[in-house]
Amino acid sequence: MNIIIFGAGRVGESVAESLVSEQNDITVIDQDPERVRALEERLDLRGMVGNGIQPSVLAEAGAKDADMLIACAALDESNLVVCKVAHDVFHVPTTIARLRSPEFEEGSDLLGKSGFAVDHVICPEESVMRYIHQLIDYPEALQVLEFAQRRVCLIAVRATAGSALVGHTIGEFRQLVPQVDMRVVALYRLDAEMTPSASTRILPGDEVFILAANDQIRSVLAALHARDKPVQRVMIAGGGKVGLRLARSLIGQCQVKIVEASAKRCEYLASQLPSSTLVLHGDCTDEALLEEENVAEMDLFLSLTSDDEDNIMAAMLAKRLGARRVLALINRRAYAEMMQGSTIDIAVSPAQTVIGEVLAHVRRGDVVAVHSLRRGAAEALEGVARGDVKSSRLVGRRVEEVKLPPGARIGAIVRGEGRDAEVLMPHHDTLIQADDHIIIFIPNKRLVREVEKLFQVGATFFG
Repeated sequence: MNIIIFGAGRVGESVAESLVSEQNDITVIDQDPERVRALEERLDLRGMVGNGIQPSVLAEAGAKDADMLIACAALDESNLVVCKVAHDVFHVPTTIARLRSPEFEEGSDLLGKSGFAVDHVICPEESVMRYIHQLIDYPEALQVLEFAQRRVCLIAVRATAGSALVGHTIGEFRQLVPQVDMRVVALYRLDAEMTPSASTRILPGDEVFILAANDQIRSVLAALHARDKPVQRVMIAGGGKVGLRLARSLIGQCQVKIVEASAKRCEYLASQLPSSTLVLHGDCTDEALLEEENVAEMDLFLSLTSDDEDNIMAAMLAKRLGARRVLALINRRAYAEMMQGSTIDIAVSPAQTVIGEVLAHVRRGDVVAVHSLRRGAAEALEGVARGDVKSSRLVGRRVEEVKLPPGARIGAIVRGEGRDAEVLMPHHDTLIQADDHIIIFIPNKRLVREVEKLFQVGATFFG
């Protein structure tokens, strides 16, 4: 695909990095020549210095032949205008805009073709908030990702000693927990991928990715991880856009404290939040302050400032002082990879949380959902099997007959719609039917194109 990315900030850079690795033709537009030059030196893409809302700049970037424009600039206004210009002047088929304001809703008349012509909205701050909410709802999990309209979940969990399934082989799971239907699709040990098979033994510390029906999540977590008590006390370091959004969403659910370095911002936070939310003016890396505010009693400590180093230091300090679980917001991918699984329980990249939403629109074939895993190295993809035996590579075939690339695994099938929908953990002889939603784990992004082809219907395909 020919894709134009407007804005070379953190989100634009992550989107470009993810899409370039899949052999797309990428052009990045930004007004900062140093950012553009750095991206061109590091990635196989074309950079342009200029203001992307100007038609002449878009024309030079190749908008006339573009399949998609992704607007990732810092300002909502700029992203809205560039989508409008791209659609009206150059007839770009698909436009995606990063919009921070909740007042712009995808599908509204304002963003319709007669309005700003934005086909899809992404918001990293909203994505981070949803991610954190899942961790609050399921404190044992490292990640909870939803598929098939929330009927199926992919759960990442770190195995702990003493749990029902730890120390046992995957082949023994059904005998040990017969009431839980699940499928292990990936396993990482000491940060290295292991190919899961019936003889693979789960050891303490393993990072296990499991697909299961939504109503089985708690049973799956309990079988692999010591049960954690519910999250009731939360401390947030940083009262910026993400911190405020999260604090608002936790009103009535948790006791929340916010530590913010700016006195002016503290005043604003206090005016926006109820008196039950305690707003503290101070440095989140101040050991005395954290001790005074009883960080050791916190179920969850969240470092959500705009500074990676502060977030890392604050989270590590909170953990050392006794916080039960700590999460750090880390923009630099290299930092996030180093910190994951260290003293810091969970490292979250705002750009990475939103990548899946972008990828779902880039994927070919009838792909309806994509989630980026392991900081973008792997992927879980949901597609719909269309056509019939003659036109489809999936319909009418048993799972063992599907030509998957090495390492890719079919984890679950959702059959039917609405209340009649059935979640299947497929076996080698499970027959795929038309309109089945199939969830596939892909261990390496280089294999994505091969998997996409499975969901493409061809009039002359005969297997």
